[in-house]
Amino acid sequence: MTVSILVILCAFFVAGVYTYGVSQSVMEGESVTLFTGVETNKQKKIRWYFNEILIAEINGDLNYSCTDVQCKDADKRFRNRLKLDHQTGSLTIKDTRTTDSGVYKLKTIRNSEDSVKIFIVTVHGFFSINTEGESAFVTEGDSVTLHTDVKTNQQEKIRWYFNDARIAQITGDLSYICTDVQCNEGTERFRDRLNLENQTGSLTIRDIATTDSGVYRLRISSNNNNSEKIAIVAVYDAPDAERDKMKRKSVKEGESVSLDPGVIKNLNGLMTWYFNDTRIAEITGDQSKICTDGQCEDPDVRFRDRLKLDHQTGSLTITNTRTTDSGLYTLQINSSRISIIKIFSVNVTAVPDSRVSSAAEGGMYAVVLLFTAAAVTAVIYCRKHRKSAQAGRNGIIRLHSYNEENDVKHSTPLSECVLTDDC
Repeated sequence: MTVSILVILCAFFVAGVYTYGVSQSVMEGESVTLFTGVETNKQKKIRWYFNEILIAEINGDLNYSCTDVQCKDADKRFRNRLKLDHQTGSLTIKDTRTTDSGVYKLKTIRNSEDSVKIFIVTVHGFFSINTEGESAFVTEGDSVTLHTDVKTNQQEKIRWYFNDARIAQITGDLSYICTDVQCNEGTERFRDRLNLENQTGSLTIRDIATTDSGVYRLRISSNNNNSEKIAIVAVYDAPDAERDKMKRKSVKEGESVSLDPGVIKNLNGLMTWYFNDTRIAEITGDQSKICTDGQCEDPDVRFRDRLKLDHQTGSLTITNTRTTDSGLYTLQINSSRISIIKIFSVNVTAVPDSRVSSAAEGGMYAVVLLFTAAAVTAVIYCRKHRKSAQAGRNGIIRLHSYNEENDVKHSTPLSECVLTDDC
């Protein structure tokens, strides 16, 4: 029996490639088909990857096709359980096993244009004890927390595995705690990006990367009970420039700015927006509760009805922005098992006010006139002073010349010359 349950979780545009995700869930032993939604032609090449390993490929002209071990660098995981539809390139996995759970990537190549479609497949086992699963699509750079929904005690041992490799462990009495390379020498995949919560054993992956896509398995062991839960995380590859464009916004005062999480909210999730750690907007998955700014508890009323929340995507728009709106905006998406944190930076630059009041204009005009009059007066004074000084120098010279011609050996001051007839 073939089961195909499609739940479209997210869609956004990345670097010219339309990328979107689909989640499918089946029981062990059933078949599952991953549909391409296209038909092959001579210009198209279709490739399928499982956890970044090529598992199937077909050319549009059908001159080459491969599945599983026939493909280069493939492993024997599927052992002839893959079937490739030559008309559409759709991939069917027969007789599924729990080890088939994970991230499947479809890459369609046509001329110079590539498109990527990501599938998360969860296979539930018949004989697993208390096995539960949940999946999430995230963007590079996000922080993701995988919850245990328990509290550690003296009897419990909590272990986390990524694609079957142990990456974190904590005992109930806290006598032993390890993460990443501390648990497995030589396997430093996460490089200090893991954080293990001592009280609950929940695992946080900071600054998540595409290489972190895969199956995370939680095993809780106690004296009376053993349980297992899985979480499948698919990480979208966004170029640095595109990621900065999505998460770093710069606008001029008065303009609007939209913060887009890039995902369609989970129907059972809760999306909360914070500005500098103060809650400013919130929406539940079923939209039973929606609030913005002053409507939320403990609100920050700085925005005063300038916030708009998209009920379908959870995107937040700030209208008529002000410089005081600059800062960090945090979006927290919570579901029962997975939490996602996205951080956005907004910078609002001030715009000089070109409008000047008539009173200010009159004052400026008066100042200009006063300055001009003072400058003219100074010029006139300087010219008169210079002429007087020059005339004085010429008078003394003529006085000396006159006396020299009459063989007079003394000088008469100019002031006396003016008052007598000696000049």
